[in-house]
Amino acid sequence: MPSDQLQLTRSRAAVLQVSVLVVALCGIVYELLIATVSSYLIGDSVRQFSVTIGLFMAAMGLGAYITRFISNHLIARFVIIEILISIIGGLSTVILFVVFPWSGWYEPTMYGLTLIIGIFVGMEIPLLTRVLSENNDIRHSIANVLSLDYVGALIGSVAFPLFLLPFLGLFRASFVIGFFNAGVALFNVAIFSSLLRFPKRYAALAILTCLMLISVMVTNEQITAFAEGQLYTDRIIFSEQTPYQKIVLTREDKTNRHRLYLDGHIQFAERDEYRYHEALVHPVLSAQGSRKEVLILGGGDGLAARESLKYEDVERITLVDIDPAITRISSTLAPISRLNQGALQDPRVLIRNEDAFAFLRQSKEKFDRVIIDLPDPHNEALSKLYSVEFYNLLARRLNANGLVVSQSTSPLMTRKTFWAIGHTMSSAGFEVLRYQVNVPSFSGDWGFTLAGRPGSLPTTFIIPETKTRFLTSQVMTAATVFAKDEQVASALTNSIFEPKLYLTYNREAARW
Repeated sequence: MPSDQLQLTRSRAAVLQVSVLVVALCGIVYELLIATVSSYLIGDSVRQFSVTIGLFMAAMGLGAYITRFISNHLIARFVIIEILISIIGGLSTVILFVVFPWSGWYEPTMYGLTLIIGIFVGMEIPLLTRVLSENNDIRHSIANVLSLDYVGALIGSVAFPLFLLPFLGLFRASFVIGFFNAGVALFNVAIFSSLLRFPKRYAALAILTCLMLISVMVTNEQITAFAEGQLYTDRIIFSEQTPYQKIVLTREDKTNRHRLYLDGHIQFAERDEYRYHEALVHPVLSAQGSRKEVLILGGGDGLAARESLKYEDVERITLVDIDPAITRISSTLAPISRLNQGALQDPRVLIRNEDAFAFLRQSKEKFDRVIIDLPDPHNEALSKLYSVEFYNLLARRLNANGLVVSQSTSPLMTRKTFWAIGHTMSSAGFEVLRYQVNVPSFSGDWGFTLAGRPGSLPTTFIIPETKTRFLTSQVMTAATVFAKDEQVASALTNSIFEPKLYLTYNREAARW
């Protein structure tokens, strides 16, 4: 019916105001869900969030503009919009996961979903404002609606990282938020049934949408398994979304070997993880000097700790990993605890679930050896852990002749990133020695950077071969030689204030 014939009671006005709050909450969560999925699947979270937010806001503006052409049946239009948002937004994360394996389809789909949801979200507030203006002048209506809109957006943006993502996961969160939109539609149909031409039809559509979302939620595990199965070649045997990352453990049925992934990036493959971890740990720990106090940054899987514990004079290993879930899983999940030989339960290992940067800034402890086993710098949060400021903090935590080793990505696939990590360490006052070994699961050569105060680096390596399956002194000598296509390619210094490294890494990784 025409808006100028709609008279609102206080209770009806209250329903519309609550609707404003809920739809604002839902709108911001859809935005965050799409950006989070894109960050998980593609990487470069700054780009994904920036593009998603910008496109979403532009689409909302377009939606608001479209409402100028809607002159009647405002409640009915609002109900239809809520049902459409419920369906499209509620299924958006599943759609994105399903299309991801098809090259070239993901980004157009992501942009399309963002535009469609954004347009519909942009139409909601102007329509409700016009309806509410029947009881108040337009000034009061706009003030009330915008206030509730901002409060709803605040609730949604806080609830997403603190509750929705860690406790519900990506899929359930989108289903639940879609259910909210469908619930708003159904509630408004019930309250305004006398003002609608076809209330039973609208109610039936809203109920069917709710039932669809409920049925999808009931089959969430199967949907999750199917969607994630598109990303991994092996069978998924464990999956958990934490506040920090997505943890996935897979098993190859033919060989019964496992792989661990964090946010879609492989962390180890059982068949050759020993090559990586021996190359990471033994060069720094076999060097002359004290190794009583060892610090491992990252390495929540316990595999670097396993190698470190092979040295009897290591008195304490402080392992700092931000995610308590990964250290818990690596202590209790049989495939990983078997690989790390129960290292995380050894009395010499002290686990600190903290951010590595914050730990170095706040700690007063000193260490003889530091092993940096962090994920590649594929986002800005990880990039700070490869910054000159981070290495400056690290230098303060080293004893006089202390040594540091860092995994440094591939000198072949991400050559500029590899050399930039060493250059950044040099900028913090370290003398560095780069080396590389072949790790087939990491697609070939993998690089490391050994660092210490000037004059403290070993000139030769004597690797205790009784402790290794792969690494020898001769292998280490050869490992310091780089092929022509792995030679110096970057003098970039990565800083918190100019975080260039993750952009460089993502550009290089995309080419492979």
